[in-house]
Amino acid sequence: MPARKPKVIVTRKLPDPVETRMRELFDAELNLSDEPMTRARLEDAVGRAEVLAPTITDKIDAELIAKAGDKLKLIANFGAGVDHIDVAAATARGIAVTNTPGVLTEDTADLTMALIMAVSRRIVEGVRAVEAGQFVGWTPTWMMGHRVTGKRLGIIGMGRIGQAVARRAKAFGLQIHYHNRKPVSPRIAEELEATYWESLDQMMARMDIITVHSPHTPATYHLLSARRLKLMQPHAILINTARGEIIDEQALADLLESRAIAGAGLDVFEFEPTINPKLLKLPNAVLLPHMGSATIEGRIDMGEKVIINIRTWMDGHKPPDRVLPQML
Repeated sequence: MPARKPKVIVTRKLPDPVETRMRELFDAELNLSDEPMTRARLEDAVGRAEVLAPTITDKIDAELIAKAGDKLKLIANFGAGVDHIDVAAATARGIAVTNTPGVLTEDTADLTMALIMAVSRRIVEGVRAVEAGQFVGWTPTWMMGHRVTGKRLGIIGMGRIGQAVARRAKAFGLQIHYHNRKPVSPRIAEELEATYWESLDQMMARMDIITVHSPHTPATYHLLSARRLKLMQPHAILINTARGEIIDEQALADLLESRAIAGAGLDVFEFEPTINPKLLKLPNAVLLPHMGSATIEGRIDMGEKVIINIRTWMDGHKPPDRVLPQML
């Protein structure tokens, strides 16, 4: 007799190969409409599921977890960030939480470099000018940006993604600086020729480009506050492909509008999907729709990690990507 398939409820539409494999392995209930689940639907899901497979658009807070049925034993998140899940509340209820780390590293690093180039060379402004019929021929002083080679790049958060950005940036001729909870290993520091700054304030004041690669935790909420953003040099640019809550978005918009800093490239926003209206009007802000991990390969890899975590749990073993409260 085949093994019983656990009830897995998936909150958003996932790539077809992932959904097909889930249907083969589990009693999987899919979201065919891809509309975010309402609170009522989430409450129904946690009441019926043995495994919930949410994404960052689902708020899995303590109140929701308290309504979970006795059968719910695993929250297998589709995504690396777990700031939308109350991991402590889930753990206290005996519900394991897993995520999908590592698979988004290269894709996010690629997009970070794209934003650095787009802001520095005013690429989006140039596209808009062409579309508006403003291009009337080459001129010596029109649409001038800044060269990136030789500039100083300050990386906030030197984990997997921060290091992947550093490797790309080094190939572009950028000088690598970073702020992290602790220095990277001497081997990595030597490979990247990276300068460590214990003081984030001191690094912010000296860099030409700042890029954010920290997770969103209570400790990193508004890490880039209005005070800290004002430390940046007038020619400097800011890139964020991590989490919007790390930056005081209103303060950033004000500084961009007054040209107190030169530009910003943002793939994430503090009140996502709502974007500060001021940012939407600024020519020196390049705004993307949270697409850092949006490659076919990356999203399929994420789904495969979710499946591995669920299958490992089914077999009675510790899932490879379990997240514990003390890790956050």
